Amino acid sequence: MKTIEVYGKYACFTRPELSVERVTYDIITPSAARNIYQSIFWKPKINWQISKIEILNPIKHAYLKRNEVSSTSKNSIYIEDNRCQKGSIILKDVRYRITADLIYNGELTKKENPGKYIGMFDKRASKGACFKQPYLGCREFSCNFKFIENLNNLDEPINLTTNLGLMFYDYNYEDKSRLFFEAKVQNGVMNIPEKNSDKIYKKAN
Repeated sequence: MKTIEVYGKYACFTRPELSVERVTYDIITPSAARNIYQSIFWKPKINWQISKIEILNPIKHAYLKRNEVSSTSKNSIYIEDNRCQKGSIILKDVRYRITADLIYNGELTKKENPGKYIGMFDKRASKGACFKQPYLGCREFSCNFKFIENLNNLDEPINLTTNLGLMFYDYNYEDKSRLFFEAKVQNGVMNIPEKNSDKIYKKAN
């Protein structure tokens, strides 16, 4: 298991059922957390399984209006004719402690042993190195991260116990479906089921 702390000024983990204006989930989703790990270290034969998310800052919302493009096209579009202003309900001053497991896809060669990959992640994360700037849901909401090597004397999660309902878990790229799970927070901690668990619900696009 590898643990990092991530924090940023703003975040938006958009609820997929609300498409007109962006409305965020109250905390980071497993897929957004996975993307942060992949920004630090990723190889074709590995994946990251998020197992736990701890909420370290109180949940605070903000309302933001942004210029967006109203249509999509495979061809080029003229932005001035397709620009519109949309509102977004976002999070502010977020801080999470995330724990994930390194999962291997297929067989590894001798040069791809688990210890090597784990050591590479530790080295990169401890130095703050990343392949691309990690972000909190939207690319304009970049975040900082800190590698947690010593799990003793850490800040306690916030005092929050609640059921957040169904939350987006991740995409299933094999059949292009979307996966969801029942997000429950106990004393500021949300435990994440494994992808193949019976606690994961599949919805077709």
